[in-house]
Amino acid sequence: MSEIEVVTVIDATPEQVWAYVEDISTHVDWMLDAAEIRFTSPHESGLGTTFECDTKVGPIMLTDLMEITEWEANKAMGVRHVGHVTGVGKFTLEPHQATKTRFVWREKLTFPWFLGGPIGAVIGRPILTAIWRGNLKRLKSEVERRA
Repeated sequence: MSEIEVVTVIDATPEQVWAYVEDISTHVDWMLDAAEIRFTSPHESGLGTTFECDTKVGPIMLTDLMEITEWEANKAMGVRHVGHVTGVGKFTLEPHQATKTRFVWREKLTFPWFLGGPIGAVIGRPILTAIWRGNLKRLKSEVERRA
């Protein structure tokens, strides 16, 4: 299992950040590793939303099956991965100073045997950490541009 956490401070309120990240379809705009999202539930937001996400990391392309397991407006969005890669993830939005948001992205992922299992997790952790830090830079830039 690989545990990853990346954090950024965004110069916007939690409400402004949430207004952008609650639209799951826009995640492909700021997540370099998310190529396409296809909703598989009748709704596209909130608890119980399910979707397929084509995920690309270098030459590896997988379809990640995901379900929203936590949805607290302006505070948190949790997800369960149920495809080849399994695990849980969560975005947490915390007020920071008067008008900023501390955005925390945590994931606990288990890799399948064909991605090296536990060894793949050790190798993949620094790669995913670097990609997700870049994702948060893009998220920060987009939210601050809109705020």
